Amino acid sequence: MVHNYKHGFSGFAAMLTEDEAKQVAGFPEVISVEPSTTYTTTTTHSWDFLDLSYQTPSDDDLLQKGRYGEDIIIGVVDTGIWPESRSFRDEGYPPVPSRWKGVCQVGEVWGTNNCSRKIIGARFYDAGIDRETLHRNEYLSARDANGHGTHTASTTAGSAVDAASFHGLAAGVARGGAPHARIAVYKSLWLNEDGRSSGSDAMVLAAIDDAIHDGVDVLSLSLGAVGAQSSFAALHAVQKGITVVYSGMNDGPRPQTVGNTAPWVITVAASTIDRSFPTAITLGNKHQILGQSLYYQEKNSPRSSFRSLAFGGLCTAETLNGTDLKGKTALCFPLSDNQRALVPVQQFQNATQNVLDAGGSGLVFAQYTTNLLDVTENCGGIPCVLVDIDTGYKILRYIRTASSPVAKIEPARSVTSKELLAPKVAAFSSRGPAIDYADVIKPDIAAPGASILAAVGDSYMLMSGTSMAAPHVSGIVALLKALHPDWSPAALKSAIVTTASVTDEHGMPILAEGLPRKIADPFDYGGGHINPNRAADPGLIYDINPNDYNQFFRCSIETSISCNATSVPGYLLNLPSVSVPNLRYPVTVPRTVTNVGEVDAVYHVAVESPAGVKIEVEPSVLVFNAANKVHTFQIKLSPMWRLQGDYTFGSLTWYNDHRTMFDKKSR
Repeated sequence: MVHNYKHGFSGFAAMLTEDEAKQVAGFPEVISVEPSTTYTTTTTHSWDFLDLSYQTPSDDDLLQKGRYGEDIIIGVVDTGIWPESRSFRDEGYPPVPSRWKGVCQVGEVWGTNNCSRKIIGARFYDAGIDRETLHRNEYLSARDANGHGTHTASTTAGSAVDAASFHGLAAGVARGGAPHARIAVYKSLWLNEDGRSSGSDAMVLAAIDDAIHDGVDVLSLSLGAVGAQSSFAALHAVQKGITVVYSGMNDGPRPQTVGNTAPWVITVAASTIDRSFPTAITLGNKHQILGQSLYYQEKNSPRSSFRSLAFGGLCTAETLNGTDLKGKTALCFPLSDNQRALVPVQQFQNATQNVLDAGGSGLVFAQYTTNLLDVTENCGGIPCVLVDIDTGYKILRYIRTASSPVAKIEPARSVTSKELLAPKVAAFSSRGPAIDYADVIKPDIAAPGASILAAVGDSYMLMSGTSMAAPHVSGIVALLKALHPDWSPAALKSAIVTTASVTDEHGMPILAEGLPRKIADPFDYGGGHINPNRAADPGLIYDINPNDYNQFFRCSIETSISCNATSVPGYLLNLPSVSVPNLRYPVTVPRTVTNVGEVDAVYHVAVESPAGVKIEVEPSVLVFNAANKVHTFQIKLSPMWRLQGDYTFGSLTWYNDHRTMFDKKSR
């Protein structure tokens, strides 16, 4: 026996042989037996970018309305936390809420004094792990050896810290979205010998089960796995009134890669913000071009100078074999490996090591846009810069025409500008449609996740990933929960999804990075890019009785005929989106909206039908007053032709002074 689950559901995790598992599955009291899968891990300016300014607060913004998340408890299921970080100071905090039932579990380099009025609880789950495979720096406690959990916790609820930066880059006030919220830590991922963190289904299920008992308001999980079972535990959390936020995974821009797709959770895509880190490269012909990096110069290191510039091709060990790079800067072009050229993180790391092994003193790496700038944080002491393809070819032409090509690389600068096109869906962000739930649009929402500065150990680092995007949404949920304590998880999700932006502040459609870059659609960002202040006052919400998920849930883990006969298509759930796979015949979908805005309001419908689909809405006008706060309407989707095709998208908007929107798709 590894874990017992009793707060959210009745179950257990155990080490069983296949025959034993089959025997247990045959017991009439057992609903399902599933193998435990492995999970892996998936800020100064981002909150200002979302119009939640800490320095210049407004009475109208959600940060003020939500009282900075005061007394909301956010459970973070991750790699643990570094309690000494300035982001978790508890000066001025009132006592721990009396409703808290959690514990401060002691362990290696972690005592009861490491919990505080900010970090109010800590648990860790080591049952069933192979301790021989753990990294030598790992702790058998809630202490974070990886940094990932500390980063996500400080992003969602870190206290305000002045003058935070990564070696002078991205300098400013670092804080979480709900800086006065409390943090409960559930360490379920462990640092392995290979430097990666992972954990099992059983551990994550145990963490969610304990969080339900402990009394958290929000659960933030920046992790994921193929075929994971934690969404079932998340359903029990949602049925207890806990909003659960998951990262959407980092396997984009390929379609059908989004993870954590259960309809009862909020699945988050990653976006960019209007900050860049330009790095000047001056060629010997005095032509200056810009790349991007996190290259910084140590105080006592020599100033940048011109160095010989050489073309390294793929910069593999084979292509550099016999190449004299001593004291030279190498230009690497890894584009011939088509499978990895799209998001060439491993290629970049390999190229860096190969250039260092060949004696190189600098690296310029030509690539398609990846939005994974943090790979340049540590390049073994040499400057390394990412450039786009056009810039790479300009440098290559210079190398081939100059008799003695040289280049000088300056340290990066931090630039925030409204002239930068943002937000964009990051290239690495996983895309829909969901493989397991085709009749539910995923991801749900996009939030900042590229080059986010937050706490790691005693310092601050920039990280990228949907892991960074999810805690942005968790922090916003905490603010909304403080403002609207009676709203259900479905209502909070609806408010976020229906008020999201599909255009930037210039009115241009939000783009999605990839090959090629394109206008984003719901498979890239769900309802759009999160707009916290609009979410505070959505006008109408699509609420769901959490028990309505049961049929949908049970049929996702059972295969009996009775289950299939009573299965409920996902598009019949009262979600703020509609997805109808294989639309061959007319389908009518009901939706129910609740007015949470002005008591007396009249809403009119506006429809943009998907290509090849006719949309009819009845009624087309909804009249709300004190006696009629809830209305149901019918959406009839009729295909114009019986064709097998692709997904097409449209929108339905109810509008008066407020606008509430949701996307739908057909195939």
